[in-house]
Amino acid sequence: MALNASTTLPYDAATVLGVFTDEGFVRHMSEYVGGTLESLTVDGDTSGAFTVTAVRTMPTRRLPDMARKFVGETLSVTQTEEWSAPAADGSREATVRMTVANVPLTVAAVQRLISQGDSTVVDLQGNVTSSIPFLGGKIAGAAEPMIGKALNVQATEARAWLENH
Repeated sequence: MALNASTTLPYDAATVLGVFTDEGFVRHMSEYVGGTLESLTVDGDTSGAFTVTAVRTMPTRRLPDMARKFVGETLSVTQTEEWSAPAADGSREATVRMTVANVPLTVAAVQRLISQGDSTVVDLQGNVTSSIPFLGGKIAGAAEPMIGKALNVQATEARAWLENH
């Protein structure tokens, strides 16, 4: 299933990236959706190319009943973001991979922070796939709108976070 989401934040790309890599914010987002942040690792200096890995435990209550029977009440989700060094205008790009422990569901995407002066377009393009015979398409189809919605929630919460911190 195709994953496409885009939103604009009234902050420069460095500020947006700072929030997206802040452990307090990542923990807040995990808890906001009913999950738990198990770990957050930032490999490298965020002023250049670096990698962020977040491991979360997420509830499955929003999945269809057929999927919940298969996966249980919670999922362990690992999200890895390989960020490029900033472009001359501050824009950034990350290769994003999400995997779910014990579930053949994968998200492969590119997230861009596109600098537009005092604002930043946060754009995500990718695919959600599942290799479960017969059910894979349904599970990927159910996951795709939740992941797209998560980006918009993340942007809304990032704006609130910046206004309050």
